Amino acid sequence: MSGPDVSVVICAYTEDRWEDILAAVSSVRAQSRPARETLLVVDHNDTLRDRLEREYKEAGEVRVLANAGPRGLSAGRNTGIAAARGEIVAFLDDDAVAERDWLRYFAEAYADSRVTAVGGRTVPVWASGRRPDWFPEEFDWVVGCSYRGLPPGRVRVRNVLGGNASFRRSAFDAAGGFATGIGRDGDKRPLGCEETELCIRLSRARPDAVLLIDDRAVIHHRVPEARERFRYFRTRTYAEGLSKALVARSVGTDKGLESERRYATRVLPAGVARGLRDALLARPGGAGRAGAIVAGVLTAACGYLVGTVRARRGGTTFRVPEVTTGAGAPRGEARAGTGRGPRAVPEGAGS
Repeated sequence: MSGPDVSVVICAYTEDRWEDILAAVSSVRAQSRPARETLLVVDHNDTLRDRLEREYKEAGEVRVLANAGPRGLSAGRNTGIAAARGEIVAFLDDDAVAERDWLRYFAEAYADSRVTAVGGRTVPVWASGRRPDWFPEEFDWVVGCSYRGLPPGRVRVRNVLGGNASFRRSAFDAAGGFATGIGRDGDKRPLGCEETELCIRLSRARPDAVLLIDDRAVIHHRVPEARERFRYFRTRTYAEGLSKALVARSVGTDKGLESERRYATRVLPAGVARGLRDALLARPGGAGRAGAIVAGVLTAACGYLVGTVRARRGGTTFRVPEVTTGAGAPRGEARAGTGRGPRAVPEGAGS
């Protein structure tokens, strides 16, 4: 098949997601445009790694690897990047399944040589069978999904969302890998922004780079019941504030928060208005959604303030690994000193 070869990286860390991992791999193997390979990177869990090796010992296009770096999603992705053989490296969450044409839409975008990264649309699959009435679509990023405020179609963005994204392998030669010390680490507080930081660093390293989101490249992301609860919503928004503080400290608040300002002043007020309107019309969850938006903003702001104070007092930093693509594992780490930033944001639109 013409076009670039694609390596798909799936990072896993727990046997609790065994069936989800198998479903994710199956969805990649069923693509209309086949992947060159699927790389399963296991995060410091020998039992899971051994089990996956047994499961896929006869599948030549599936390779099981151990995370060669520190515990966490960023180092796992960097391990996959270093081992990838394809010209394009795509990332799929271990609790998500891709639609059949997912890789086809990614590959089509790379026909333009300026395109350096392409993301897609992530749809929530609620464990309870339906979206909680109080949960606002504007905050679907809390559960790792695309959120209200992103425009339709194939659009240029500042950064992509890591659970449904792809990059030219050469992008990592130019900008390094995913920063460690900023993103998720198994069961610890659900931080984020590592894909955002990478994209801003990439744009600084290659000012002519084009980053896109194509909403036809769809994956379906499972949302467990624990994440349908307001307690998780509050924890995740607070963690996002902590992450944004670390990012903003590195690039300055003007660059680090420019997209959040648009999101907070355009997308969220409209969401509150819709919720209040629905409440007046006696529609289920209207007041709850409006309240959740306000609570999410306040909790994220609190996290940002706490994170800012901690960063100033402790000199909090994160590391940007260099990766040797195409063979081996990540090599050396250097202290971060280049661009950082927030989540996927269309140019001129909300966060």
